Amino acid sequence: MTVLSADWVLRVSGPPIRDGAVVIEDGRIAAVGSSADLGTGTRYEDAAIVPGFVNAHSHLEYAVYAGFGDGLPFGDWIGLHVERKARIDVEDMEDIARLGAFECLRSGITAVGDCSFSGAGATACADLGLRATIYLEVFGEDTGAVAERFEPMRERIADVLSDRVRLGISPHAPYTCSLELYGACDELRLPVATHLAESEDENEFLRTGGGAWEAFADMLVRPLGTTGIRALAGAGLLGRHVLAAHCVMADEEEIALLAEHDVAVAHCPRSNALLGLGIAPVEDLLAAGVRVGIGTDSPASTPSFDMFEELRTAIAMARLRNRGSSPMTAQHVLELATLGSASRVLLTLVGGEVRYDRRTFPWHELRQKGIEARAKLLGR
Repeated sequence: MTVLSADWVLRVSGPPIRDGAVVIEDGRIAAVGSSADLGTGTRYEDAAIVPGFVNAHSHLEYAVYAGFGDGLPFGDWIGLHVERKARIDVEDMEDIARLGAFECLRSGITAVGDCSFSGAGATACADLGLRATIYLEVFGEDTGAVAERFEPMRERIADVLSDRVRLGISPHAPYTCSLELYGACDELRLPVATHLAESEDENEFLRTGGGAWEAFADMLVRPLGTTGIRALAGAGLLGRHVLAAHCVMADEEEIALLAEHDVAVAHCPRSNALLGLGIAPVEDLLAAGVRVGIGTDSPASTPSFDMFEELRTAIAMARLRNRGSSPMTAQHVLELATLGSASRVLLTLVGGEVRYDRRTFPWHELRQKGIEARAKLLGR
């Protein structure tokens, strides 16, 4: 038995405990209470013991992308990142993903829902001990993307998959994947993650084929004539197994569709703000009964994998959207980033198994490999 104590223990289901303690038996939390009742054990001064965060939406492979395209319109920003990906190989992506996984651990994140372009997130999470659902990304009009892209990635990472690192699939978005491809992904009976209702330009293109995205329509699939949420609902492709990232532009009818089909939503406030896309209607989603968790997205759009900053921003954005009248508190966002992201969004357990000694972990080696991969991305 191990007892850990600190000035505060923050609980998800109740108020914080001053001078609190946590008892761990056989690798699991057995009791939480005051140190007077449970003992002092190993004491952490000027500290708080916090539940492990669960990052509902990340892209670990983009850990060194910070600043690329900062300030660009969303469509141009996406185009820039598509072009940069071609400059590095899978080995580089694995180096970057390990760095991203380490940064998550440093921020108290113990599990992630990672959308992975190459599958490198699976290797990184297995190596560093993060619990994860790795959603392998597919793109295109043709259902052949499942056989030609998804299956080779699944085969490549098969050895690292386990009950801790699970497999999912990510049809990227309704503007990069046809409904037919969404259907082929659905038939795999795996967890599905996708980007939905992230921007007004996206919705305009999907509805009309026009707007700011018309200039690079050759990179996208054919417009649907309606929004992504409505199209997927109409095609019977929404369900409890689907995780929708962002949902910034979801209107009242779309929120009702998400709730009706029990779709989970990953709220990424810093990414939405820094890309200038808007503020997601989190309180409306919660009021409708939608399962909501919090994700950091990636340094491609957000400065870091820092979950504490994400939680502060979630509170600030809720207050801004509601002109100061939001009831969103630190207790609420703590719940969203732990049980909300885990049991309600990723449908998994909270907790990781950190497999390194902080004194000997090769942090500097990871950082150096990340610097080298970033140089390739910059064309240096």
